[in-house]
Amino acid sequence: MSTAWPLPGVIPFTQLLSRVVNLKEYSAAIYLFKDICNLGVPVNECTVNIAVNCYCLSDRVDYGFSILGWFFKRGCVPNVITFNTLLKGLFRENKVNEAQELFRKMVKEEFCELSVVTYGTVIDGLCKAGNTPMAIELLRVMEKGRVCKPDTHIYSMVIDSLCKDKMIDSAMIDHKIYPNVLTFSTLVDALCKEGLVDEAEDVLQIMKQQNVNPNVVTYNSLMDGYCLQGRMGEARDVFDSSMASMNIAPDVGSYNILINGYCKKKKIDEAMHMFREMSRKGLLKPDIVTYNTLLQGLFRGGRCSEALEIFEELQAVGLKPDFYTYCNMLDGLCRNDRVEQALSLLDELEHKGGEHHLHISFYNIVMDGLCEAKNLDQARDIFSDLASKGLEPNVVTYTIMIKGSCQNGLLDEAQDLFRRMKEASLSPTEITYNVIVRGNLKGGKYEVASMFLEEMDAKGFSPDSFTLELLLDSLYMEHNSTVFKMFQKWAPSTLNKIQRAKELGV
Repeated sequence: MSTAWPLPGVIPFTQLLSRVVNLKEYSAAIYLFKDICNLGVPVNECTVNIAVNCYCLSDRVDYGFSILGWFFKRGCVPNVITFNTLLKGLFRENKVNEAQELFRKMVKEEFCELSVVTYGTVIDGLCKAGNTPMAIELLRVMEKGRVCKPDTHIYSMVIDSLCKDKMIDSAMIDHKIYPNVLTFSTLVDALCKEGLVDEAEDVLQIMKQQNVNPNVVTYNSLMDGYCLQGRMGEARDVFDSSMASMNIAPDVGSYNILINGYCKKKKIDEAMHMFREMSRKGLLKPDIVTYNTLLQGLFRGGRCSEALEIFEELQAVGLKPDFYTYCNMLDGLCRNDRVEQALSLLDELEHKGGEHHLHISFYNIVMDGLCEAKNLDQARDIFSDLASKGLEPNVVTYTIMIKGSCQNGLLDEAQDLFRRMKEASLSPTEITYNVIVRGNLKGGKYEVASMFLEEMDAKGFSPDSFTLELLLDSLYMEHNSTVFKMFQKWAPSTLNKIQRAKELGV
């Protein structure tokens, strides 16, 4: 920066600093702050707060504290905004203990007068760190205090965290304040995700009784809840009647929820009707989520030609296929015995470049498709070439190849892949174990199957229903003592788990 004299005062420099920060050029803002200081321009709390915030947004909260120390040495006292910014920076970097310690010092040493924002920052940080009980303790402190009373935004944060922790009953406490639409919508969304749609409807009635009008977000959550339970008639009633009665216009999300619900129920014609209705009305444009949902639904309904037309259409209207688009395309083609087309698309992605051209998930889908098409050799070739493409196999990759080897009776190869997976520091999942156990049961390798069952049991995994069924078939056909011992040991505990899951509605 040139040293033109006389220098402007602190206010013009601070305004300039703010503009640079608004452009999200944090490094440039920090350099500008240093230049201001080197030129001897006096800085105030506002200037310092901007610099501290820049460091925090750059994930360098330690440098933010350095500025704080420098500010203290100059005989200046930072304000509550400075400390709020540092607290937020610590939580942003997951330094939860340090954030709590700073907050305790602020309370004890009274650096500044704490604000609702201070408490909100700490409560939000604790909730996001999974420490909801401590967040509730702080909420209770606020409730008992005289100055910083919790507002609806803070209650919404705690309710949202309680709901994510599956503590719905605790979320429905008397908050002693008048909840707003955000608070109610958070609760409706959480109840619906827990499958408690009827209870969510009750909350909606309470909203209306308390003169809090639901918005499109509230109704979208309710519709999604009905769709997740396959209750499409009731979801459509919300869309057609409930929203209209409140003069609330559906948004793209509303249509996407219904389209997804219809696709899940294999009612593809209804999904297509909703899709065309969006375009026909001209008020809303389908987004990439809409197209991705339809792609998946059409492919799973065996309507490949229409799916390919939708893929062409989304590009024609100017939308860019994303990761999920390509996953749906590759998976859909493989599911419908069009593996060669999937390979062509994968080859096209490799040559196209860009952000989506290489992703292990794409290769996993195609390798799985090849294995299902009894083309293990080509799947092996792709698996062997992954390293040359700069890709590392993950647990899913190995599980697919283990399954392919088992399907072809190559049990030694499957065990070798299992060993290599462990050597690559990848932990087998419950699915991996079930795949290799089933492979060995089908191949009559009962001792090996028993060994893997013991190993998976030690890791807290259980045989799934398919493995149990195969175990039972093997018992009837072979009358083998090893099979009998396996069934005797694992069938009761697994069946009990399945029964408990059914009782819980899982």
